[in-house]
Amino acid sequence: MPWLDRIVAEEPRIKPGSSGAYAVAILLVALSLGLRLAADDWFAGNPYLPFWPAVLFAALIGGLGPGLIAALLGGFCAWYALVSPRWSFGYDAPGEVLALAVYVAASAVNCAVVQGFRTAVTRLRAERAKQGELAQSLERQVLERTRALAAANDRLRHEIDERAKAERQMLQAHKMEAIGQLTGGVAHDFNNLLTVIFGSLDALRLRLVGRDAAAERLIESALRSAERAAGLTQRLLAFARRQTLAPASIDINRLVLGMSELMRHSLGAAVALETVLAAGLWRALCDPHQLEMALLNLVINARDAMSGGGRLTVETANVSLDEIYAARHDQVTPGQYVLIAISDTGDGMPQEVAARAFEPFFTTKQVGQGTGLGLSMVYGFAKQSGGHVNIYSEPRRGTTVKLYLPRVASGVDEEGRPRRVDDAVDGPADGTILVVEDDDDVRNYTAQVLRDRGYAVLEASNGPAALAVIGSGTRIDLLFTDVMMPRMNGRDLAAAARRLSQGLKIIFTSGYSPNALFHGGTLDPGAPLLPKPFTADALLGRVRKALAG
Repeated sequence: MPWLDRIVAEEPRIKPGSSGAYAVAILLVALSLGLRLAADDWFAGNPYLPFWPAVLFAALIGGLGPGLIAALLGGFCAWYALVSPRWSFGYDAPGEVLALAVYVAASAVNCAVVQGFRTAVTRLRAERAKQGELAQSLERQVLERTRALAAANDRLRHEIDERAKAERQMLQAHKMEAIGQLTGGVAHDFNNLLTVIFGSLDALRLRLVGRDAAAERLIESALRSAERAAGLTQRLLAFARRQTLAPASIDINRLVLGMSELMRHSLGAAVALETVLAAGLWRALCDPHQLEMALLNLVINARDAMSGGGRLTVETANVSLDEIYAARHDQVTPGQYVLIAISDTGDGMPQEVAARAFEPFFTTKQVGQGTGLGLSMVYGFAKQSGGHVNIYSEPRRGTTVKLYLPRVASGVDEEGRPRRVDDAVDGPADGTILVVEDDDDVRNYTAQVLRDRGYAVLEASNGPAALAVIGSGTRIDLLFTDVMMPRMNGRDLAAAARRLSQGLKIIFTSGYSPNALFHGGTLDPGAPLLPKPFTADALLGRVRKALAG
């Protein structure tokens, strides 16, 4: 009903029960009395009728109290001024008393009805106000929820864009790694050819010095062309390393600790995680996000290699790679590096498989269980960061992947400097050393370093051959042996050698991290171990210390 809606919508101008409401009631009664006296002939015989509107409006405007006051005051005025005899409180007929009583009772009922109407209007007004507040609250909640959903949608879109960007970067890295594999092979062949060309031209130049000036000029021209070809080859090798990185100074220990919970979740309950973090570790220069991705790839690969459960060890250390090691490994710059070694107790790999582990799309997993790109990404990241990565593995012995990241050049304190192990290298070298190593290149390198220093060196490619040399009666002062070898490992060789030669000094070497060897039971804790790769100074210092002890 529109009239009711207007009444409910409009707040009363005079507050119910206020002094203003009572004044309005008195004013209405006075006005009704004046009108009644002015129109006396019209209302003859109805002294109370003119006051009904005053009572009704007084109750509507002011409520029950002003309405009752108007009724009583109207009855008083009618009795005094209009009931015969007028202008007195007497009466001529007993029925006048009954009429007054009926008037007062009817007025009270009317006031009660009007008060009930007012109460209903007040409640309706309060209910509508409450509904309005609720509607406003709901509207605010809807707006807030809409804004929250819009913000969540924006975040989701941002995350989708970031994920798509990361996927594009990953695909780009994989594609460039595959291209790098191809260009690397071509560049390798060119370098082999250029090596022969450089060597032949140098030999010719030495033979023709002072004999044929024209020929010398031709040789110099050919050498300059070969150098330009070598430069082209180097640019061809650099072509595959075009992924954008954001290198920063990184605390590797803190990063590993921050990732430990993620590593545990990735490994599952069947694989135990152990972290061995070096004190005084140098800061490394690399992209932290790419490093996290590389470590996660290595952890997942290690988990997949331990289908029946096992142990994963993450170690950090400060290492130095010298010119000899760099010359024997592709794209390695001599210098100081921060090492992260990840070792598992899984199935391991034979050498022919480990040699291809970093190739794009090469995998030993079942079809559909791997892309063969995880280690390739680690390899590409390490190379582009100016670092190095190497893998050491033996069937049923587990695998260790060593990731070398360049040390930050500035901000190095005294505790961060590499510890020298060759303090006693200078001085006469005396003694006979038996080098046992199944890798021909490593064995030849180790023996040559020791011979150049003045030691007598014997060589053996496996454990039985080494025992044959020891059993021949030849005097041997030191046994330098690899740990992981076919037919007989270094630990068994050392035990058998000590039975043949009492007091024989022994040094072990291995590409596996020390903690992986000690925890796996391959070596006893505290056994003298020189981790690979080792520099010539580190080798000579450890040998001299062992012989002096």
